[in-house]
Amino acid sequence: MAKATKKQALGRGLSALLKDPDNDIKSAEDKNADKLVGHIVELEMSSIEVNPFQPRTSFNEDSLKELASSIRELGVIQPITVRKLDFGKYQLVSGERRYRASKLVGLETIPAYIRIANDQESLEMALVENIQRQDLDPIEISLSYQRLIDEIQLTQEQLSERIGKNRSTIANYLRLLKLDPIIQTGMRDGFLSMGHGRALINIDDTQKQLEIYEKILQKSLSVRETEQLVRELNSDGKSSPASTKKATVPKTYKKGIKEFSEYLGAKVDVKVTKKGSGKLTIPFSSEEDFERLKKLIRGAE
Repeated sequence: MAKATKKQALGRGLSALLKDPDNDIKSAEDKNADKLVGHIVELEMSSIEVNPFQPRTSFNEDSLKELASSIRELGVIQPITVRKLDFGKYQLVSGERRYRASKLVGLETIPAYIRIANDQESLEMALVENIQRQDLDPIEISLSYQRLIDEIQLTQEQLSERIGKNRSTIANYLRLLKLDPIIQTGMRDGFLSMGHGRALINIDDTQKQLEIYEKILQKSLSVRETEQLVRELNSDGKSSPASTKKATVPKTYKKGIKEFSEYLGAKVDVKVTKKGSGKLTIPFSSEEDFERLKKLIRGAE
């Protein structure tokens, strides 16, 4: 009990310091800035604004009410994290559920850690903190990964090091964003799992994706059943675009296709028109794989 009282008193003292315009702390080098680092500060709810970089777009109302009930009884156990914008103004970096639930309860202040960060750092902190949560759906995670790559200018390898995830895991999540938006919504709503999504990615035809998605919902198909259905679809010459293309390739080209595939280590696809012109397609799985193919092609020149 004594420790809790001491922590609260410290919070009130720092809150008073932050209200002194003559000692406004704007950077980590300012006087008294070190007193904020690692300490919990009681901030007025009205001084905090929601983070526009928040990767999470939906909050379950029932879950918020449960959290609000807990806060009403026990208080805010885990402080939120904010960054200082201006004198007396702060922006959420993490802890928006706690912030929202505290507003529902009617709290006037909330315990917080204060960070001094620019917009890019704030975005990265919010995204990385969000990724570490346990209750995110696969699409939320995929979008967070994509934003870190696009907006923080990280490669998949750098992202892997930053968040402690295997690169193959990151790649699998990013591939989910290639699914039809309707299927992505189904994953966000919990109608199908990431395993279902990974199976559906192997179908190039969007309409076929949606047809199998409907079957998953109607028949409550497992991931294994879905994978089998996808294999059957792709092995059916009438349904598989890849199979259709192969059927149009004259026999005289088949040996060359095999040689291409063996040399490049990739499944090469060729489509030839009746006039003899055509198109050669070489798939690659990553940026490194693309560079590997490029070197092989240049070496053959």
